[in-house]
Amino acid sequence: MSESACIRILSIDDHPLLREGIGAVIESQPDMELVATAATGQEVIQKYRELSRDVTLMDLDSLI
Repeated sequence: MSESACIRILSIDDHPLLREGIGAVIESQPDMELVATAATGQEVIQKYRELSRDVTLMDLDSLI
């Protein structure tokens, strides 16, 4: 599949096991690309501003 057809995903979760598992599932899909992961509110804000993505998947208890 061409790179332009890939769904670019930013995955955010404050639980390391879930963050790694979601990343592994996304990376196993031929039409998806994991552009980055984040674990804290500060990382979220920085990566959200810097990265081009189609989808942001976020589950945080607190952004602060």
